[in-house]
Amino acid sequence: MPLKALILVGGFGTRLRPLTFELPKPLIPFCNMPIVEHQIAAAVEAGVTHVILAVGFRPESMQEAMETMMAKYKIKITMSIEDKPLGTAGPIRLAEKMLREGGEEPFYVFNADTTSEYHLKELYQYHLKRGGEATIAVTPVDDPSKFGVVLHDEGAIRAFVEKPQTFVGNQINAGCYVMNCSVIDRVEDRPMMFERDIFPQLAEEKKLFAFDLEGYWADIGQPKDYLRGMVAHLDANKAKPDWAARGIAEEGEAAMVNTGYTVKGPCMIHPTAQVGAGCVIGPHVTIDENCVIGAGVRLKTCAIMARTTVKDHAYIQGAIIGWDNTVGKWARIEELTVTGVDVQIADEVIMNGVFLLPHKGFKESVMEKGKICM
Repeated sequence: MPLKALILVGGFGTRLRPLTFELPKPLIPFCNMPIVEHQIAAAVEAGVTHVILAVGFRPESMQEAMETMMAKYKIKITMSIEDKPLGTAGPIRLAEKMLREGGEEPFYVFNADTTSEYHLKELYQYHLKRGGEATIAVTPVDDPSKFGVVLHDEGAIRAFVEKPQTFVGNQINAGCYVMNCSVIDRVEDRPMMFERDIFPQLAEEKKLFAFDLEGYWADIGQPKDYLRGMVAHLDANKAKPDWAARGIAEEGEAAMVNTGYTVKGPCMIHPTAQVGAGCVIGPHVTIDENCVIGAGVRLKTCAIMARTTVKDHAYIQGAIIGWDNTVGKWARIEELTVTGVDVQIADEVIMNGVFLLPHKGFKESVMEKGKICM
């Protein structure tokens, strides 16, 4: 039977603006690869042969990327297009024909805003062993008051507590599930939420189980979480035996001797990127294709997207720099600054925690955190 996965990519991506003015959120690069491709790659590794994208925003923008990923991973990718928002559960009813085509095998469901070490094969086998209708991957977090906490007894889920103000547990829904096709029959032809409409009912019937997800997990749907997830992803991949094959850049003194710049900690530097002499890169930096980094640049905990130029002696920390940008000489960009496509930042300018809209030039410093600059 073909193994399928449904990825929920229907959101408008408002929390990642101005990046999502250029591309829908699933195609925003994360560690030099579209967010959704990380999930597709994990699904393929687990044996999935058909990925269904539940799309509710700009489906036409997804077509070319889908064709590229189908060729790369040699799988089938189709879109299930929502004419109106259907919540988290409604899309499985909309995609019922595709999910049930060829048999009634359990299928994966992903939230597109999260990244982790998925352990999908283990999740699937656990689901089959427990014999429920659905299994939720759960992960511990430091501050459960921001999330819905999952309460379970040795894996059998008994309750959910939304944003608890007193400690009741620290495991939350990680946004990755295995479901039987029978769950589709529980979803009505209207907007519905797994978290509110489906999971509590399954828990009451003792047909819902929790799978402990090992390794890192992050919600990457807004800038601070995107950067936090990037740090976790780079750290996790650096710890793998095949870290070089995973795109992690060479680290330490050897980098200085061989190339004229230093890499500190795990970073990803695309092979087509140019990095100047005397630069110090890292820890936790991603530099995408065809970027040009001038001499003496300092980069820390930041993402530099494709075709961007960072001129000599600039300093960037805690920022996401969009495509086709220019950052001037001696400029200083920090504190969760996010730039859209084609942003030009002049020499010696400071940007401190601001959002710079696409196709704009900025010649003056902006120090007011959270300001949207047009």
